[in-house]
Amino acid sequence: MPLHNDRALFELLILEGAQAGLSWATILKKRDRYRQVFDGFQPHLIAHYDEAKVAALLADPGIVRNRAKVAATIQNARAFLELTANGRAFSDFLWQFVDGKPVQNDWNSLAEVPARTPQSDAMSKAMGRAGFKFVGSTLCYAFMQAAGMVNDHLKTCFRHEQVKTGLR
Repeated sequence: MPLHNDRALFELLILEGAQAGLSWATILKKRDRYRQVFDGFQPHLIAHYDEAKVAALLADPGIVRNRAKVAATIQNARAFLELTANGRAFSDFLWQFVDGKPVQNDWNSLAEVPARTPQSDAMSKAMGRAGFKFVGSTLCYAFMQAAGMVNDHLKTCFRHEQVKTGLR
């Protein structure tokens, strides 16, 4: 099902950034610890992390200990708060790049599935302008796939039609 919850979308964005250069299996194994040490991915808490908290995060073997990724998480929380300060939902901001509904692709082979699209390019640029970090077009496209904004299941995959019609 497509994801529209602001906090869940923020969590997914942070985990996508943590995953950059790594496997999803690595991040999924660490997800529970991420939720613990990043205060349930609550942007209003993360935005106020100080150097002591950053040092503790970088010492925690339960997460990816990369200073740039931790710094991006904090900056992304601040950007999230700024973006939503006037009452605009983070979900609305993100879903505008697909006109509010999932893009239904009909790929026959993995070779057809792009790493980025004009929509992910536009999302990446807009997020960068809004102050988000670790939001390149390829990461944005992976985020769009994971959030259900894009159905890239191959036509031969049993999930393709289920996702297309909204079945679980």
